[in-house]
Amino acid sequence: MMKTPVSTASLKPGTPELMPPPKYKRAAGWLILLAILVACSIQTGVTPYQLIIGLPQMGSLLQEMFPPDWSYLPTIWGPMMETVQIAILGTTLGGLLAIPVALLCASNLGISRLISLPARMVLNLIRTIPDLLFAAIFVAVFGIGPFAGMLALVFFSFGIIAKLTYEAIEAIDPGPLEAMTAVGANRLQLIMYGVVPQALPYFMSYLLYTFEVNVRAAAVLGLVGAGGIGLLLDRSLGLFRYDRASIIILLTLVIVLIIDYGSTMIRRKLL
Repeated sequence: MMKTPVSTASLKPGTPELMPPPKYKRAAGWLILLAILVACSIQTGVTPYQLIIGLPQMGSLLQEMFPPDWSYLPTIWGPMMETVQIAILGTTLGGLLAIPVALLCASNLGISRLISLPARMVLNLIRTIPDLLFAAIFVAVFGIGPFAGMLALVFFSFGIIAKLTYEAIEAIDPGPLEAMTAVGANRLQLIMYGVVPQALPYFMSYLLYTFEVNVRAAAVLGLVGAGGIGLLLDRSLGLFRYDRASIIILLTLVIVLIIDYGSTMIRRKLL
């Protein structure tokens, strides 16, 4: 539906008219933005010239990727399933760990700030570390393999789900909590019968969304030795077998699209 423009004649007496900003202010804003972009480009050395001279090489790379090596498909099927399993384990364990921390962080549950503030600081610290860095750390500690990748996704999932869930808890309807408090319900009863029914659909939605993200992340974690399809992708790129790399990318795309479709359907039913 198209929006009807608001006429100044229809405004009530005393209502200030909405005036567009002066032209010189808009022009100054665009000039400042352009100056920032140019300064960033010069400082980093990222210029359109590099893109132009790289286009022929990009074309050559795409030419080497097609047609994909379909005979490589049986070899990559097992590692791809391992990637999905790593994502399932990492997301589930991270989500379970996020539940108590989200309850401790929520400000509307009467938790002492001496507990909620440190818990939030820990969440902020975990979210500042990217999943690839987590994987590199755990590979150094536990060695190359899927266990390191799973641990990286546990921490990554924990940070995201706990943050989103405690914000969802803080936004729930306070009416049921006030009514239960008035009749003498304790904190555990408030959580079980007042918070969980309202926050559970959001928690499940965040869990499914994080699972989608983790499937994509798990495919990349193998580049640092954290198991899954990324190991084969790194090997194919190292051997300049771009036809094999393309079949890995295509299979990853299909798996991600299937998971994305299923997750979207479930989330629509929950929310």
